[in-house]
Amino acid sequence: MNSTEHSDEYVETLLSDVLEVYGYDFTGYSRASVKRRILRLYALDGFVSFAEYRYKIRTEPAYFKRFLEQVTINVTEMFRDPEFYKTLRNDILPRLGTYPFIRIWIAGCSTGEEAYSVAIFLKELNLLHKSLIYATDINSAVLENAAQSMIPMNKIQLYTENYIAAGGSEQFSDYYTANYSLGKLKDDLKTKIIFSTHNLVSDNSFNEFQLILCRNVIIYFDRPLQTKVFELFDNSLEKFGYLALGTKETLDFSPVSKNFERLDNAKIWRKIQ
Repeated sequence: MNSTEHSDEYVETLLSDVLEVYGYDFTGYSRASVKRRILRLYALDGFVSFAEYRYKIRTEPAYFKRFLEQVTINVTEMFRDPEFYKTLRNDILPRLGTYPFIRIWIAGCSTGEEAYSVAIFLKELNLLHKSLIYATDINSAVLENAAQSMIPMNKIQLYTENYIAAGGSEQFSDYYTANYSLGKLKDDLKTKIIFSTHNLVSDNSFNEFQLILCRNVIIYFDRPLQTKVFELFDNSLEKFGYLALGTKETLDFSPVSKNFERLDNAKIWRKIQ
């Protein structure tokens, strides 16, 4: 793929193929980021022509699965941004504890680390038994990984440090069993998590939640798509429910922001109407 001009054209063609054949709509994603990933995979898998690349994606669902894995963003860790988790543990989850049943949606859950982190804190607050966590992602391959509830042992030290900094009250090692290069998270955490595919771009609201976490996903969307997704979250939250976003994301300039108030020092908004 030679010139930038050509590669732009190729990327657009490919994205319209993906929408037509598989129903995945990337039109609202940040172009620079998506283009970089598409061209990286093209080089990585040694294609000699764009036509060959395009044909393989269009006609081989197994290869499309690889394409989806490479083009969607899957960066995650347990208790990522411990200050956020501390607020969640000390302020938000105890307030939700007054409900007879707690429904939480983790949108763009990737390989599930966030869902398991929330489950651990619900367990410590004795709320897991009356909670259900819906963990969704556009990418079915990462969800398959998430459902395995395995964590790489080379990340255990980081996860343990995050857990302690976030205010965890037990030994983090009690939550997994080590098995060579992987740690297996305890089964009781997974019993309250439902992993399923959901496309924020095209799918509708599917429940009414008291808490929605969508951290570091919106940052990859352009403004019109962000607006659409914020409206989806607004429609999916109960009154007085909470919406948590990533460190570089904000609800402030969205049309639905009037329905929310922001909590102090946190990327958490409370729905007030």
